[in-house]
Amino acid sequence: MTPAIVFSFLGLALLRMPLAFALGVASLVGLYVGGLDFTVLPQRMMHSVNSFPLMAIPLFMLAGELMVAAGILQRLVDFANSLVGRVHGGLAHVAIVAGMVLAAVSGAAVASASALGSSLVPSMRQQYGTGYSSAVVASAANLGAIIPPSNAMIVYALMAGSSVSVGGLFMAGVIPGILLALGFMGLASFISMHRRYPLAGGEIGLKHVLVQTWRALPILLMPIVVVGGIVAGAFTPTEGAAIAVVYALVIGFFVTRQLRLTDLPRAMFNAAVTAAMVGALIAFASTMTFAFTLDLIPMQLTDWLQNFTQDPLVFLLLVMALLIGVGMFIESNAAYIMLVPLLAPIALAYGIDPLLFGFLFVMNLVVGMMTPPVGVLLFVMCGISKISLNELMKSAWPFIVFQYAVLIACIAFPGLVTWLPRALGY
Repeated sequence: MTPAIVFSFLGLALLRMPLAFALGVASLVGLYVGGLDFTVLPQRMMHSVNSFPLMAIPLFMLAGELMVAAGILQRLVDFANSLVGRVHGGLAHVAIVAGMVLAAVSGAAVASASALGSSLVPSMRQQYGTGYSSAVVASAANLGAIIPPSNAMIVYALMAGSSVSVGGLFMAGVIPGILLALGFMGLASFISMHRRYPLAGGEIGLKHVLVQTWRALPILLMPIVVVGGIVAGAFTPTEGAAIAVVYALVIGFFVTRQLRLTDLPRAMFNAAVTAAMVGALIAFASTMTFAFTLDLIPMQLTDWLQNFTQDPLVFLLLVMALLIGVGMFIESNAAYIMLVPLLAPIALAYGIDPLLFGFLFVMNLVVGMMTPPVGVLLFVMCGISKISLNELMKSAWPFIVFQYAVLIACIAFPGLVTWLPRALGY
């Protein structure tokens, strides 16, 4: 069955069929070749999406849509501008800090890129040019899948099973996420001084900082309440996502007072479309994974890798190299769904910390969202900024290289990833 599934999927993907449907058709081909009853397909699909933790994804997406509709972005920008606006690369720093806070609200890189790009690129391009402005915003948006809550980590934990928890993965992303944000700001300062970009923003003053912090405080408290409650065990990630939706409604209706009842249908529609795409990928891919299991592919792959090398580090580097290639050509959610059930058990057999492996897996594919030819964030920013991919890549490559540098640092120093979740009992 496996060769039929693989070749069918590759052929359909090359013909530009949507990946979810390519997975489904390839699974049908595999079932036919294997002589299995087609009723296996709807059974496996229903079983895979009938999951309480999976409900967290559309709820976090809805919370992010509501917060953006509630006008939180301007408050975040004003807050960030009061802190870092009057330094070299100030507008870039504002975008990065706003992206960092927005990441802790939306949990999704594409949503952050759309919100930040449409709001900040028009003013940034006057100082920095369109290419560099778009590269900074794309990098800031990429923090959305690293800093908790992260939809990508929820998908990984769901596909990995009981070996890793959502809360543990959330905490694993905190220190690397902060390192990424600080590194992006350092790059922005260096590039701004090297290119002699003018200073922007008003003078930094304590009174102004306090005023803007007070205005942004309800928004800044949201990730503390939601993620803090999940980490403390007060509620599950799905319940935390539901609380985030209620919190976003309260912020929009009673704090910023910019959210209208007419905004709710669009927010729910946008969240539903994205969640449906993820759900379809999970449903169709589950049948493919079932077929691979019947062909003993995970066991054969484990035996082959352990015969090839007994060194966990070599295995980890092989997987990271594989994911670099995968991230360049396959949408990240599809990669999680196809590869996590195969590779996560093998990592356990090598004795690799499941939190470390899970975070490295997620981060590698997150960086893939900024690498051509299928880097979704690049296409989002090209669409918003009306520039070519080549022009964007000329400015984006230093930020991409730095993300890979942080990935290598996490491999070399696993404590960057595992210390905080272990300290919290994960």
